[in-house]
Amino acid sequence: MNFPSPNPAATVLQSYNNEMVKCIEDLCSKRDDLRRQIESDQEEKAKLHNDIRILTNRLAKVNEDIAKKMTSQIEFDQAICETQTAYARVMETSQTLLQTVHTAGNKLKAKEAALTGSELKLPTPGPKRN
Repeated sequence: MNFPSPNPAATVLQSYNNEMVKCIEDLCSKRDDLRRQIESDQEEKAKLHNDIRILTNRLAKVNEDIAKKMTSQIEFDQAICETQTAYARVMETSQTLLQTVHTAGNKLKAKEAALTGSELKLPTPGPKRN
């Protein structure tokens, strides 16, 4: 069986058709690649939003911890200041008491020396005790 020889216009049309199908397949392939990239980017975006949520919660917790610790630090500073002030007052009072005892002791020594004619020796205080 012999087939009629192809028409040159039909051959050109078939060539155009083949090329058109190839172009459409290429465009579909590129669209599918782009769709996969979009899905991947959307997954990345969702992951980043989740990471941001987690980090935001952690940041809030850290800020809360810092605020509590700073409050405690202020309370420690106040306690230290009050303690140092009270200690300084105790030291001043102790020094005043010591001076008063020495003065009274010296007066008593002088009175006794005047009465007995000899000097009574009181122990001299040692170094200051903290």
